[in-house]
Amino acid sequence: MTGSPPTPSPQGALIEPRDFRFDLEKVPRDWHPAGKAVTAYWDQLSIFFPVGETFFVKSVRHYLDHITEPKLKAEVAAFCAQEGHHAREHVAYNERLIREGLPIKALEKLVIFLLWAATKILSPRKQLALTCALEHYTSLMGEFVLSREEVLAGSDPTMAKLWRWHAAEENEHRSVAFDVYLAVGGTWFERSRVMFLVSLFFWGLMGPNMIIFLAKRGALFSPREWWRLFKFTFIDPSALGALVKPWASYFSRDFHPSTRGGGELLDAWKATLPGSRPSSEPSLT
Repeated sequence: MTGSPPTPSPQGALIEPRDFRFDLEKVPRDWHPAGKAVTAYWDQLSIFFPVGETFFVKSVRHYLDHITEPKLKAEVAAFCAQEGHHAREHVAYNERLIREGLPIKALEKLVIFLLWAATKILSPRKQLALTCALEHYTSLMGEFVLSREEVLAGSDPTMAKLWRWHAAEENEHRSVAFDVYLAVGGTWFERSRVMFLVSLFFWGLMGPNMIIFLAKRGALFSPREWWRLFKFTFIDPSALGALVKPWASYFSRDFHPSTRGGGELLDAWKATLPGSRPSSEPSLT
């Protein structure tokens, strides 16, 4: 394992950088059993991660000298190591999508531009608030994946393992950026405004991404694929719509990521790791 040793997080779990690597060469193009549209939903999320997680790390590290609590300093180091591993694996994920003919580089350029603009327009603390908002999204993604086995049931095993690993670690470190934000004087009003703007941009990018992905896969005008995506989003017991209320909790004045619990989800995921594998082993394929 690379990075810092495990450290306690605010919710009592350990923040443990796990240097897992995934061989995506044999993953089928439409790897999710629900078909092209649902596969495209997951695939287009990968566009955001290499650039986004680099931004997250920089925004948190900016305030490293302002943190006096040793525990939080150690958590920041573990957070940065985890995000570095995630970015690396999603670079490989995106390279796979490029080989399939998807315009990942062009779509990534827009994300790069928006985050570059954020560094020019926003103060360092507002950039950290942006990280907190997006970390709330990724931690909800983690909860969604870990708490509902059926979300990835029947998927290609390698892709299911990749998304569950990413989900688990996002859940594990979900309080770190928020705690740094509080430590440097972040306010409820500021983070709420930033979350509102982040949500507009995030969902505004996802819609066009889905259209482009489905067009490239010959399914843009497929009622069957759009129906499957609608079911995945709004109808199935594991539908994404169940996350609306947890997302809205961010706007509460007393919100803290640790209040959602989730330790049992992490424990259940860790129990699936082969033979209590030591964290120093480099692959999970």
